[in-house]
Amino acid sequence: MEPVSIHEAKTQFSRLVARAERGEEIVVRRGAVPVAKIVAYRPPTTPRRPGALRGQITVAEDFDEVPSGFGDYST
Repeated sequence: MEPVSIHEAKTQFSRLVARAERGEEIVVRRGAVPVAKIVAYRPPTTPRRPGALRGQITVAEDFDEVPSGFGDYST
């Protein structure tokens, strides 16, 4: 499918959403540049389990330190 302009996407939004629901991916462009994609929403297949990675991730001791050479960027 050829990308659609932002103007066309605004005026044909309901139709584009219906096409996305049928499985099509619609690319929206600003001028000649693709900037967004309309796709059907698919809920996650498995529910999230809070704490599932407990004990598997560590945060480095120096996580909050500003790297050398970046002093001018810190607040």
